[in-house]
Amino acid sequence: MSWVIASEKAKAILQHSVPKQWLLPPDKLPPASQKNVIDIPKRSGLLTDRELDITEMSASALVAGMGAGQLSAEEVVVAFLKRAVIGHQLLNFATEFIADDAISKAKELDAYFKKTGKLIGPLHGVPISIKEHIGVKGHTLNAGYTTWVDHIASEDALILQILSKAGAVFHVRTNQPQSLMHLCCTNNLTGTTVNPHNRTLSPGGSSGGEGASMGFKCAPLGIGTDIGGSIRAPAAFCGAYGFRPTAKRNPTTGLKSPAPGQEAILGVVGPLAANSLSDLELFQRTLLAAEPWEIETSLVPVPWKKVDIGRKFTVGILWEDGIVRPHPPITRALKHAKTQLQKAGIKVVDWEPYKHSHGWDIISKLYFPDAAQSQKALLSQTTEPTHPLTTWAFTRGSPSPLSIHETWALNTVRDIYRDEHAALMKQRGVDFILCPSYPGVAPGIGEAQYWLYTAIWNILDLPAVIFPSGMVVEERDLEEKMGESRGDVDDREWRKWEGDPRRYLGAPVGLQVVGGHFRDEEVIAAAGVIEVVCGENSRRAVL
Repeated sequence: MSWVIASEKAKAILQHSVPKQWLLPPDKLPPASQKNVIDIPKRSGLLTDRELDITEMSASALVAGMGAGQLSAEEVVVAFLKRAVIGHQLLNFATEFIADDAISKAKELDAYFKKTGKLIGPLHGVPISIKEHIGVKGHTLNAGYTTWVDHIASEDALILQILSKAGAVFHVRTNQPQSLMHLCCTNNLTGTTVNPHNRTLSPGGSSGGEGASMGFKCAPLGIGTDIGGSIRAPAAFCGAYGFRPTAKRNPTTGLKSPAPGQEAILGVVGPLAANSLSDLELFQRTLLAAEPWEIETSLVPVPWKKVDIGRKFTVGILWEDGIVRPHPPITRALKHAKTQLQKAGIKVVDWEPYKHSHGWDIISKLYFPDAAQSQKALLSQTTEPTHPLTTWAFTRGSPSPLSIHETWALNTVRDIYRDEHAALMKQRGVDFILCPSYPGVAPGIGEAQYWLYTAIWNILDLPAVIFPSGMVVEERDLEEKMGESRGDVDDREWRKWEGDPRRYLGAPVGLQVVGGHFRDEEVIAAAGVIEVVCGENSRRAVL
């Protein structure tokens, strides 16, 4: 099969799945030149005021409303489906809608509630969008490769089975980039996804469809994956929340990968949230309550625990990694956070980066120990064009496959680096690290070339949360200049800012909170405290 035929198949599956009754007519769509489309659901007239209110609610609030009989699961799912259809018209974020199944499930939940007066579980009626390479029984599973366009999942991924039993409703599947190794979102199947805050900017990747889904509020919760920042970059770029758990906590059975069995750097699956950081905790608590380690036995059997950390903890602020200095809006948000945290009585210290270049040297080789031969073989089967960011990713590591002994040696160095970093956090008395998620805000389409502000925590296997700072790029940020260069990579990333900084105006600024290994519960709790302290939960404060 040629890649062109595969692309046509994928597009046909998508177009056939779109609920046509909720499409906006051409005269209601904004011009292609309009960058920010966040307000289109309100202006479109398609959603009622009640439906708009529903789509602004957190998952927790939706469940509470359904438990009180104030909302039905069907009206909740329909509201989010309407918003998702508009979102797809504007952002191209979906790979397939599952509308009929979602509405049918919602009706079953409503019937159950009417009969018993009880909710079926902690996610009763909550719509959740799903990254495409997470298997859905009976649906295609291509992972962004044209050669896999006809592959069908034989069963739901384990994570979906668990969440479905808890009452979740899956209504839309979302886009990902070719190779699953971009912090951007373009493939040869369904094309390019864009950012709802500025359609000339990237939504991030590889869970870019999820970033757009959350940013546009097409679902209160989404499921993405992360091996170098693929949950966190989309959340940061799109003004949403995201969580990278410690590896081996969440189940990955049923996810499609171009290199199954590669264990040197483990990818993880985790949640994104549109409206509330607390929904990340709800997701994790619900998932691990099902004890997935009883089925996926490679998981660590660590139940989710309730924590209350108060404000007696120490935050180390990583101002830069010594390789690329953050752009002005990021530094401004970090400075504001420091001021607010100190006012709240939370201890703040500067965190000096520890051997980040060394960390990149390890992880960039371990991403593709076979020199990306597995991925290249898949691309060659349909002769699909290789996207520039795919080529860029493939050429970061070794040009030839690593030997077994070379891989063992890198694994050893990796583990030593992890131990050294953990000891340093303990020695410095730092509980959490507050840092950038990227050198800047969302980059232009196809320009995301610096992973290390997120990937460093993958090599260290530390849990990390993204939250929106409440700030956006402002006119005052445009006046700042580069200053002393850190080197060629720093120059490259700053050219993207200084070349035309005005193109970033209004883009949201996300920040990242990192915790200790297996301190997943604590880092979500700390991020919640830090978010409140920094902006009193204001998502778009002009500071």
